[in-house]
Amino acid sequence: MTPPEQPSHAEPAEPVLPVGVGPWPGGREEWPDDPRYDPELLADGDRRNVVDRYRYWTMDAIVADLDERRHGFHVAIENWQHDMNIGSIVRSANAFLAAEVHIIGKRRWNRRGAMVTDRYQHVRHHETVEAFAEWAAAASLPIIAIDNVEGSVALPAADLPEACVLLFGQEGPGLSPDALAAASATVEIEQYGSTRSINASAAAAVVMYEWCRRWA
Repeated sequence: MTPPEQPSHAEPAEPVLPVGVGPWPGGREEWPDDPRYDPELLADGDRRNVVDRYRYWTMDAIVADLDERRHGFHVAIENWQHDMNIGSIVRSANAFLAAEVHIIGKRRWNRRGAMVTDRYQHVRHHETVEAFAEWAAAASLPIIAIDNVEGSVALPAADLPEACVLLFGQEGPGLSPDALAAASATVEIEQYGSTRSINASAAAAVVMYEWCRRWA
């Protein structure tokens, strides 16, 4: 599995939140003898946006532990217009422990919504839908498109394989014709109000949760 893409120097540092823990109690003499722990965090405290299980751990140690437990689904997102939802989808992919995130199209994507969770999430880039589809076929992963187009199957009745790629489009235009053609199935989220569609990042979170409800 490929390592997470490293963030550029222009990206914001991990947010310091009013959560977490202070320096390790008792000072340096009481520090745990465990290579997973980060000496700087032990000395200064850990205010990162991580669950308590990973307090004081290095980023590499966290990624390694996540790799032992990642789920069988992947997430793919088309990126032709630098959609601001991509960062939020990556954040949800981390929360639901996706195996990997795939960015299709432009290599650069708006990381703001990811809240630096992309540092803990494997991200792979594909220049074109064709290249992505070839990768998925080689990995024996069916592509499940998420879009409310004619012929889509409602999510409760849809087949979400344990090993698959959930493919999402951009806010507004949705999935491209090439992406829809590459999918083995198309799934839609049932809605009950007047709006034609829900936010792309919200749709991604709904489908990832449904996969976890069935398989996790």
